Amino acid sequence: MFTGIIEAVGKLVALERYGVDARLRFDTGKLDMTDVRQGDSIAVSGVCLTAVALGDGSFTADVSAETLGRTTLGSIGIGAGVNLERALTPTTRLGGHFVSGHIDGIGELLSQTADGRSQRMRFRVPTELARYVAGKGSICIEGVSLTVNEVAGATFSVNVVPHTLAATTLGSMRPGQRVNVEVDMLARYLERLMLGERAAEPSGGITAAFLSEHGFKR
Repeated sequence: MFTGIIEAVGKLVALERYGVDARLRFDTGKLDMTDVRQGDSIAVSGVCLTAVALGDGSFTADVSAETLGRTTLGSIGIGAGVNLERALTPTTRLGGHFVSGHIDGIGELLSQTADGRSQRMRFRVPTELARYVAGKGSICIEGVSLTVNEVAGATFSVNVVPHTLAATTLGSMRPGQRVNVEVDMLARYLERLMLGERAAEPSGGITAAFLSEHGFKR
């Protein structure tokens, strides 16, 4: 479990392919690794990875075919910057929101414009994730906890303050770049709870008919 508050920016320094999966080694930059042990979880641009080996200012993780296919780690290049966060502890300040490190899909940065000293960034998420994005709700982009400003269909905007731009990879992003997206886990659980016993049905899901039947839509 993580908070979406990035601790350091690292970079990919080695990549070994093993058929459909891979082993990646990351330079950890300024991340404090003194209390990290083999087997601990580290979020890499929002993706929860297990440290299978630790080096001097680096760690190595095995990445499955599933993770490579569902996240931007499948197309990452040597030298690419990554946002890093260690797993939270019972005494960690929860400055962001609860983040699992399980990526829901890959989105895209559509535009960015200056908004005072901040940057207003507009993203598009896959259609199937749009229902989980709400104005003033939380969303995790590349491991960064952000507050949604406005929503329009499958697109939404956020304001990124100067500190976050400087302390994460968001400051170097350009329109067209693909990003890891994790929606607020509370929205996902709420959807399942609303289904009740229908959740056990193979085709169970929130539909327009379901919403009308339960008074959420006219």
